[in-house]
Amino acid sequence: MLLIAEGLKKGYSDKKLLDNVSINIEDHDKIGLVGINGCGKSTLLKILAGVIEADSGEVNLIGKTKVSYLSQDLTIDLNNTILTEVLKNIPNDNETIHKAKSILTKLELTDYDKVISSLSGGEKRKVALACALVKDCDLLILDEPTNHLDSDMIEWLEKYLIRFEKALIMVTHDRYFLERVVSKIDELENGKLYEYDANYSRFLVLKEERLASLATQEKKIEVFLRKETEWINRGARARSTKEKKRIEKYDELMNREKYVESSFELRSETTRLGKNTIELTNVSKKYEKVLFSDFSIDVEKDARIGIIGKNGSGKTTLLKVMIGEVEPTEGTVKIGETVKIGYFFQTSEELPDMKVVDYIKDESEVIKTKTGYITASQMLEKFLFDEPYIPISRLSGGEKRRLALVRVLMKNPNILVLDEPTNDLDIETLAILEDYLEDFNGAVIIVSHDRYFLDKVVNVIYALEDDLHFHKYNGGYSSYLEKRTEVEKAKVKVDTRTKEKKIKLSYLEQKEYEKIEEDMEIIASQIEEIQKEIDKNITNYLVTKDLYSKKETLEKELEEKFNRWEYLSEIDRMSKEK
Repeated sequence: MLLIAEGLKKGYSDKKLLDNVSINIEDHDKIGLVGINGCGKSTLLKILAGVIEADSGEVNLIGKTKVSYLSQDLTIDLNNTILTEVLKNIPNDNETIHKAKSILTKLELTDYDKVISSLSGGEKRKVALACALVKDCDLLILDEPTNHLDSDMIEWLEKYLIRFEKALIMVTHDRYFLERVVSKIDELENGKLYEYDANYSRFLVLKEERLASLATQEKKIEVFLRKETEWINRGARARSTKEKKRIEKYDELMNREKYVESSFELRSETTRLGKNTIELTNVSKKYEKVLFSDFSIDVEKDARIGIIGKNGSGKTTLLKVMIGEVEPTEGTVKIGETVKIGYFFQTSEELPDMKVVDYIKDESEVIKTKTGYITASQMLEKFLFDEPYIPISRLSGGEKRRLALVRVLMKNPNILVLDEPTNDLDIETLAILEDYLEDFNGAVIIVSHDRYFLDKVVNVIYALEDDLHFHKYNGGYSSYLEKRTEVEKAKVKVDTRTKEKKIKLSYLEQKEYEKIEEDMEIIASQIEEIQKEIDKNITNYLVTKDLYSKKETLEKELEEKFNRWEYLSEIDRMSKEK
């Protein structure tokens, strides 16, 4: 046993987050913590990590249990360099330094000496993740570890956590993570914690059984209360102990938290979409460097398109070109006259100081669906807002993002353009959105790194690859990955055979292995110097164009060196184990 938490209670203002929650974590446990936005998941992790205290209850670490924690709040020192921050307060031996550099390289943070304050928000988040992963611990606590990671990084992190031999508890909306990494799921709902010995798919079955049981129980309670109400209305008096207990039970059931099933379906009825939708012909876009080239697409009325690629590669820019917000450098964009676009931004916009329901009504009071009309209040209910009259300022970050999504849907668009819609949204909201998109009577274009979401929603993937072109793959994300993996397997087959045959490094390889880390340091320093020159000459396109080209060449060289280092390290390890 590593951690025992008992009777945890926590609330803010009049909102109760944790109501007598208890949880035990044993060695090798891998737990996924789920629940809707604002239910208290991050609060519970902070209490378990010792960052904040519960209002009541106890958390006990057993023995010398060491904890490593990734918070959603940025807690790193922005004045440090990347590597200095990752190695802070831990032994700086060769093994730890190698581990740190390996993780940072996988997260594409190869400029180890860059000051953190100069990084983007997503890069800072990746530094914080690296700090949590490098630290030696018995219990790893991760709050949304996949945020700001692209698909390749997410797949790497998934494999890393599958191999991770210590205990893990994490909050994540990545359902493939929950399917493949965890063996237990804890669901936080209305202040209570429900435990399931299951991965994600098994959890869904067990939760459905629990809810069915609750619905049956609710019907039985209603029958009982009807009878008791008749007895109370006849003027029953609590003269005896038996009568007092009967009245107390009646009061308790009357004041219970009721189980309520959703009372309506949400099936869109969009405005008419004509023959011409969105058409791009030979579109390219570049700023200091080319983002993508020669992209053509004619969006069909019922299209379900997924767009993927590395962070910062130009996916969001493509969406802005498609909706007419950004002009292409080359090529043409045509948007049909009947097109009504609903655009959900990747970055959270500042919401006004007003009530939740008024913010939605400000867009539209009602929308038409295939089964009738839905009011703003009903739409909020469907998207799990049970308090529509509270101020927006009282919502969590995830709840605000969910609210912004509801407003976009209330526009009743006929083309939905969603930029990372799954960021900060809980699993229940994602399931509701997926159901909505399944019946959406129009085109859907999505940029996302959420593999499960893409598999559920899209039927074609456009992947922005190293040649700066979008390549088309029919099917969802898993189909794309399968096709990509086939190509990669063919490339590495010879290298794999060679590795299996070899049991030790040759003389020349040993010399290369001894020097390769120094070579990587030199290349990383050169990249840093070029970046400084780019920053100095940012307004001079002719100068920066050449500098960007040199930087890209060095970055590819560094990646090749790192892959070579991994190969040589593996041979060296195998020879020592022989």
